Amino acid sequence: MIANVRDKYDTLFPMMGEKLRRRWAACEAMAMGRGGISAVAKQTGLSPTTIRRGIREVEAEMPQLAASIGQDERIREPGAGRPRKTEEDKTLARDLEKLLRPVTRGDPTSHLLWTCKSTRNLAAELRKKGHQVSHMTVARLLADLGYSLQANRKAREGTSHPDRDAQFHHIDRKVRSFRRRGQPVISVDTKKRELVGDFKNVGREYRPKGEPQEVRVHDFRDKELGVAIPYGVYDLIRNDGWVSIGIDHDTAEFAVATIGSWWRRMGKRAYPRAKELLITADAGGSNGSRSRLWKMCVQELADETGVKMSVCHFPPGTSKWNKIEHCMFCHITQNWRGQPLVSHKIIVNLIGHTKTREGLNIKAALDRRRYDKGVVVSTEEFATISIKPDSFHGDWNYTLRPR
Repeated sequence: MIANVRDKYDTLFPMMGEKLRRRWAACEAMAMGRGGISAVAKQTGLSPTTIRRGIREVEAEMPQLAASIGQDERIREPGAGRPRKTEEDKTLARDLEKLLRPVTRGDPTSHLLWTCKSTRNLAAELRKKGHQVSHMTVARLLADLGYSLQANRKAREGTSHPDRDAQFHHIDRKVRSFRRRGQPVISVDTKKRELVGDFKNVGREYRPKGEPQEVRVHDFRDKELGVAIPYGVYDLIRNDGWVSIGIDHDTAEFAVATIGSWWRRMGKRAYPRAKELLITADAGGSNGSRSRLWKMCVQELADETGVKMSVCHFPPGTSKWNKIEHCMFCHITQNWRGQPLVSHKIIVNLIGHTKTREGLNIKAALDRRRYDKGVVVSTEEFATISIKPDSFHGDWNYTLRPR
């Protein structure tokens, strides 16, 4: 290293002035680190004071030099280098943009209709049109045209119901009214059905390096272990919840049985003087607003508990606004990330031990009962329920009184 400094200094000395010599020596000393000033001073004959001055100058001017690179000075003359492909081929950029237009891609005669818009496929199409271009050139052109790789984004909810906002305001007024009177308010829904077994579960958790947990390659249902169907009840007032894990089908009977389990094990103790219960639910699924079986089962629960049951459904296509989704289910998913759900017992424990800093408390249990699909409630049976539709959208908002 020392010999290299001396040799470089002797070679460059005739080409450097006083200012450049001390700055060059400063850079060499800074590169060496501790002891660099003394070492460079011995090999070059410059005084340590001169080298320190050079270091101060370099450190002071370095930010300005970095900012001016490419602006104040050029190495090449203007116009130097190979001409851009679009300058040689005047129609290249235009033809590329045509291939990227949705109208062209939707043309049944277009070769790109059923293929990925990759740089290689785009380059192949351009070559068919007579352009001599590689996929790397296409990538540069795409960047120049303002294109980038982008994934789909969920942002379109479809056609909104004309009374969507009005229903949200109606639900908000209902919730405020129940909370003001100290009556319970719950949000209910079914979480995604899960395969039970050593299947891959999204997410990551800490393990010894190079020792990932091995799971099955294919997600085929295990006939012995079956599935887990978590149906949840979230208490909006107390920030706690109940989850029943079903093993059969997600039906209206299963949904209302879960609400009943929550009431007997948690709700009744928390609200000993409750005379009413407000249930907010999605418009479809096992707790759908059009389901006769759902309303019949809620009526039976009202009869059993002696509590008046009010139900408010969210408008179609707005399930993400259901409180249980982002107040309870998201934390359950976070708690079991990266862990194969190898048994129903593990699922119950993972759900039951889900906690948050805000104090969320969840209890869970396995529901081994069988719930048949396709149960039909006749018109005569449905006529026996004590239902009172609200004045606003009675199909979405109604109350079932104990008979």
